[in-house]
Amino acid sequence: MKSVLLILCLFISGMALAQEKTEATIAGQTSFYAELGGPGILFSANIDRRFTKSHLGIGGRIGLGFVSGEIYNNNNGNYTYDLRSVVTFPIQINYIFGKSNSVHSFEVGAGATITGKKLDLLDFYDDKSSSVFGTASFMYRRQPKDGGFSWRIGFSPLIAKGYIQPFAAVSVGYNF
Repeated sequence: MKSVLLILCLFISGMALAQEKTEATIAGQTSFYAELGGPGILFSANIDRRFTKSHLGIGGRIGLGFVSGEIYNNNNGNYTYDLRSVVTFPIQINYIFGKSNSVHSFEVGAGATITGKKLDLLDFYDDKSSSVFGTASFMYRRQPKDGGFSWRIGFSPLIAKGYIQPFAAVSVGYNF
């Protein structure tokens, strides 16, 4: 858990330093969006920021979400599963490809989602539960270069316990 907090602190401070380096914020460089599916697993609210003075290029996202899943319990040799809602923390580094004068772009990203408790989300009849899931994203983005309403849709697989679970994601938000 300490390593997770360290990663979160480094990611947030990196985003803050990237913001301090620019005298003026570039329109469209930061996005806030709500996402169904994807790295947040069920639902998440996210902030996405480019590390460059552009609405394209390398950047990162961090979010807060929730998911309902099974929690594995071991009570003195008696194994049970309880269904509970759990907080999720998706973190990704991503790159947005596109033309600088176009609203159409493509996002490729990789990262991890940390859950508040161990979950058994991928039902492959495995005895292991996980609290960290690998994530990837391959998303079409429609985002105005000068800011405004944006949306994304795409493929966002979840990786855990040696398995890759195909996932989809759709999000709506605002670029500023």
